[in-house]
Amino acid sequence: MIILLIFAAFILTGIGGLIYLYRRVQRFFPESMPGKKERLLAVLPIVGLLIWCALDFVNGVIAIVNILAIWLLCDFVAWIIRKWQRTEAHRVYFPGICAIILSILYLGTGWYFAHHVVATNYTLTTDKELPKETVRIVQIADSHLGATFDGKKFADYVKKMEKEKPDMLVITGDFVDDDSNRADLEKACEALGKMQTTYGVFYVYGNHDKGYMNSRDFTDADMRQIFAENNIRILEDEVVSLDGKIDLIGRKDRSAGQRGMKPDNAKQGDSERLDMESLSATTDEKHYRIVLDHQPHDFENQAKAGVDLVLCGHTHGGQMFPVGVTGELSGANDKTYGLEKRENTNFIVTSGISDWAIKFKTGGAISEYVVIDIAGKK
Repeated sequence: MIILLIFAAFILTGIGGLIYLYRRVQRFFPESMPGKKERLLAVLPIVGLLIWCALDFVNGVIAIVNILAIWLLCDFVAWIIRKWQRTEAHRVYFPGICAIILSILYLGTGWYFAHHVVATNYTLTTDKELPKETVRIVQIADSHLGATFDGKKFADYVKKMEKEKPDMLVITGDFVDDDSNRADLEKACEALGKMQTTYGVFYVYGNHDKGYMNSRDFTDADMRQIFAENNIRILEDEVVSLDGKIDLIGRKDRSAGQRGMKPDNAKQGDSERLDMESLSATTDEKHYRIVLDHQPHDFENQAKAGVDLVLCGHTHGGQMFPVGVTGELSGANDKTYGLEKRENTNFIVTSGISDWAIKFKTGGAISEYVVIDIAGKK
């Protein structure tokens, strides 16, 4: 609901922004220029933004809103300076020039961070005994196949992740999206199936994986079959014991509901997900217990259950301002990004390896895969 309200505000702001930007662009032209020619030249950038909206509505509106915010800031700073210096506006429209340069840099950087994937490393320790001195986990989330890369590019990322020599690869949700296609899914899963690990590849569902308004050419049953063919293990409120020393707990997504609660986006056939207390009761406290949970929304109960590590995605690292801030203030997310420890439980929220509809990461977020080294008792 919060995301929908934010988008509604963005659209309304975008309409007002186009009018404001049109008036601002006019200030670049000399007063001697005839009115018709001035209006025609001023409307060209606006037409360009409208074409962007027609081709890619979400990102077009995002661009307009961000350009508007930057332009308003530049105009405001220029107004403050004029008041301070008690001068009139300069004939050359410097605030507009600054606004254009800053907009290009800001959106260009956001585009780069959304499409450029890096490795982020964490090192944790435990007093528990592990199967080996250090266990290495590679985590990915939110690939939303087809958003910023296709199946072939994903396969290239898998090769990079394989060079990290992981003991396991875990996928914490939103592997696909509404408009992902089967060819990309098959290519991506084929790469995962060939990946060399000690324990294999494990996956939990995210809120997008079963789709909302699907336009894709495969069903959930198809995806499950493709996963099975490539030895990708789906965990839905299940526990897998690895070498008798690690318990991997895979949770159903929060959108499946819990203890009788059925959210609006719960899919037909979804059963309620188990609470953390019930799941942890099936594990051994002496084992190093890792929870895979797409949405970072149950930290209190997970810490109370005494699990050792919780891995989440979903937030895209905040994606763009103010989504990350509103997500935490509203209680939709317990954390937006990074490592946090509560009691004896470590929580890691990744910003994800890709995006969904928005092709920019302007909120300080990056696209990443996570490499986690866990050093056990010697």
